[in-house]
Amino acid sequence: MTADAVGGVWQYALDLADGLRAHQVEVTLAVLGPAPSEDQQAMAEAIGVKLILTGLPLDWTATRRSEVEEAARIAARIAAQAAPDLIHLNSPALAGGADFPAPVVAVCHSCVATWWQAVRSGPLPDEFTWRTELVRQGYRAADMLIAPTLAFARATADVYELERGPAVVRNGRRGGLVCEPASSEPAAFTAGRLWDDGKNIATIDRAAARLSIPVLAAGPLDGPNGARVHVEHARTLGRLSDEEIRTHLSKRPIFVSAARYEPFGLAVLEAAQAGCALVLSDIPTFRELWDGVAAFVPPDDDEALGNAVEHFASHSELRVQQGLAARERAKSYSVEAMSAGILAAYRSLLQSKIRKSSLEEAAA
Repeated sequence: MTADAVGGVWQYALDLADGLRAHQVEVTLAVLGPAPSEDQQAMAEAIGVKLILTGLPLDWTATRRSEVEEAARIAARIAAQAAPDLIHLNSPALAGGADFPAPVVAVCHSCVATWWQAVRSGPLPDEFTWRTELVRQGYRAADMLIAPTLAFARATADVYELERGPAVVRNGRRGGLVCEPASSEPAAFTAGRLWDDGKNIATIDRAAARLSIPVLAAGPLDGPNGARVHVEHARTLGRLSDEEIRTHLSKRPIFVSAARYEPFGLAVLEAAQAGCALVLSDIPTFRELWDGVAAFVPPDDDEALGNAVEHFASHSELRVQQGLAARERAKSYSVEAMSAGILAAYRSLLQSKIRKSSLEEAAA
């Protein structure tokens, strides 16, 4: 399995590897992009995942097409050495650049083309065009595609003009966080890749200027692709470990996301598991996952976002009630359910390959 340590794919990969272990599936994780931090590596070691730190570029940080194509060839050689039954690519662009030694499942976590469609306007810039073509080739070369939500599966099928859209297996996270009683002095909290314009920290920052409660923002302000964001009114916490994030969520703050682009949103799921009231941007993925248990606002409307947060802050019973509703919904998005769905996809693919091989042998 490939992964990177930059965002939610890392959590996804480790949770999935841990969940699959219960089904006697062994996972070797080839890490692309920046090396995992010490606490991230400790997470992998704790669940018995073998890490291979490749140092290979991610398709969205590479400067040239040839870098991604070379990364694909090296990844295929690494996979051949591991001799797996199946390849799980969380970087689908790799699939079209090399011959992998086993059937390939590619998971559509995000891509620059769907990001651009949600965050920007107009034609793709040149540096996005070749990346999009690599992803398109990867999607066509993969034996199976999976997306974490129906909304993102549809967006992916539309942008890449796929005859058959990705199968949907929703992401999951471990629950069971022990939470403190809801504070009488509430705060708002957000977490993620703050440097990513798709996360839209700017709207939250504008809202923070008028809010009566503190707004805490966890995550890096600088991205590996050179992006940087300035935050003026929210209190930035920098990159936090999973344990530090859990400490903040255990106090059940009002969780806020103004994302314009979010194929799933693991941070929202973690907040819901903690029993946090949710204030979310009104985008298709959040509606699909959290309709009925969250307050929704237009992504760029800082006034509406501020009003929704203030409403929860001043009505403690409603805040607790909505947090409990979110926690109940979050039970549907468990590691066990995700692992079972992915395992079923693996088995379906492997069985179809066996049937195809048998038919070819019979025809010969």
